Amino acid sequence: MSGILVPITFFICTFAMIFGIRYFSNKEKMAMIERGIDPGVRKSTPQPFLSLKFGLLLVGLGLGLIVALFAVRGIFGTNMNSGERGQAVAMYFGCIGIFGGFGLIISYIIEKKWLDKQG
Repeated sequence: MSGILVPITFFICTFAMIFGIRYFSNKEKMAMIERGIDPGVRKSTPQPFLSLKFGLLLVGLGLGLIVALFAVRGIFGTNMNSGERGQAVAMYFGCIGIFGGFGLIISYIIEKKWLDKQG
């Protein structure tokens, strides 16, 4: 019985989420029209370094995976046995997070230097 409840609940929650997003988006647009604001015009801030940010994030994630692979396989001297599989998974996720964060920090530093140089 509980095996059928999971898909049913999933589809109901997905429908409710999509309906809620559309409903509140419509209410927001109606409120903008009432105040005399054109809802089609959205002020977006330029994001000149978005591709740099994602590129450095992906490079950082890739480096994290490589470092974790080397650490788990024993190249850094931490050869993990098959019984320590949970530690290997933790090593992978830890390295992905750390190096992904380093990629974003490097992106921030590059953006900050460019913005200080511009103005």
